Amino acid sequence: MKSIAYTRAQGLPALLQQRIAVLDGAMGTMIQRYKLTEADYRGDRFKDHPKDLKGNNELLLFTRPDVIREIHEQYLAAGADLIETNTFGATSVAQEDYDLPELAYEMNLVAAQIARGACDRYSTPDKPRYVAGALGPTPRTASISPDVNDPGARNIDFDTLRDAYYEQAKGLLDGGADVFLIETIFDTLNAKAAIFAVDQLMDDTGERLPVIISGTVTDASGRILSGQTVTAFWHSVRHARPIAIGLNCALGATLMRPYIEELSKVAGEVAVSCYPNAGLPNPMSDTGFDETPDVTARLVGEFAQAGFLNIAGGCCGTTPDHIAAIAKAVSAYKPRVSGDRFFTQMLDAA
Repeated sequence: MKSIAYTRAQGLPALLQQRIAVLDGAMGTMIQRYKLTEADYRGDRFKDHPKDLKGNNELLLFTRPDVIREIHEQYLAAGADLIETNTFGATSVAQEDYDLPELAYEMNLVAAQIARGACDRYSTPDKPRYVAGALGPTPRTASISPDVNDPGARNIDFDTLRDAYYEQAKGLLDGGADVFLIETIFDTLNAKAAIFAVDQLMDDTGERLPVIISGTVTDASGRILSGQTVTAFWHSVRHARPIAIGLNCALGATLMRPYIEELSKVAGEVAVSCYPNAGLPNPMSDTGFDETPDVTARLVGEFAQAGFLNIAGGCCGTTPDHIAAIAKAVSAYKPRVSGDRFFTQMLDAA
């Protein structure tokens, strides 16, 4: 098997075998703490836009970059090795909901630049920090009908998704991302479009970045929304040769445990990541979720102790306090050992 010589984040394969790396926590939870108004989202640039814009968190990259920068730096101060760009909804497909699809490339460029600056300020020779360019699932699905009366109906196709993801990935690459993170996957066909786009971009540019793929188990059946089990999901994306495969969102760590254990067994040749929600939603909580930092950290720490993990972090409801607690909890344990020559060859190529 041909080894992968990364042009960015060359030290990441070795890091994932030396210790459990720490990913940051939720962006949306943190933005909510600022209690921003419609005016914050509009700024001067979008003050006359005909649609409501509050909730379009990617617009804050233009109108309140200070907020995004501060959130990144709080996670870095908490010990995160990788921070995600604020680009979960920064595709032309997602931005169509706000009549702003033309902003997609610029959003990703600026998001990566902001995250890059934050990482550069916190990086040291002993603890480099990496920008994970986040590619979200989009609000449309290529596998599931939006019409219960017409199972064959679709509101998007593979080529449209591929083009949108290519544009997003190019912005992230041009802005300085170190890693591509294809995350919160509920439809594997959407994910395959993202994988195809990222591979095409890397072929076109000659750059080669590590890719992390993270799916979302949506209920106690142990399947993602488009119907695959965790094992089937892995086998359908393993051709992408990701540096890590994992699960995030949807479930808290307690409910996620059997599925991350399953993934750690079947994906022997790559690293495993896990960034669960802070439990289940609770509108009475300050973060909107049940678990305090000590609870989430204890649960993720148990995953580390069991030998499941190479990357640990948090999704919805997690804060810098959660990430600091998770970083401390997993530091006591060695990372999961990948058993296949693929990971060894990545190390040799680094």
